[in-house]
Amino acid sequence: MRLDGFSYCQCNVMEVLGWPYWRCYFSNTDAIIYVVDSADRDRIGISKEELVSMLEEEELKKAILVVLANKQDLDEAMSVSEIHSALGLDALKNRTFQIFKTSALKGNGLDEAMEW
Repeated sequence: MRLDGFSYCQCNVMEVLGWPYWRCYFSNTDAIIYVVDSADRDRIGISKEELVSMLEEEELKKAILVVLANKQDLDEAMSVSEIHSALGLDALKNRTFQIFKTSALKGNGLDEAMEW
């Protein structure tokens, strides 16, 4: 995937929710960009399970974590602090991470996340 304005980045994009073969893509991963649907309170628990499972993988121990709290343009979107709590990010030790409020629809927050 090409990211305009970020020529130093090479990204492999995949949807991991429920996909049993995602582990074969972990080698040489420097960062995880994890997108959360901020308006989907019903599935945030499943999202947490997938994230925790991924972060336990040996090949990802040193990868930084960028959480994109997407759909922040919706009134029902969870706040950053709600997502932080729901994903259990307080439990992360020795992991560099940051949450960014984003709206893919409006293009908000994506530049800040990629520059971080």
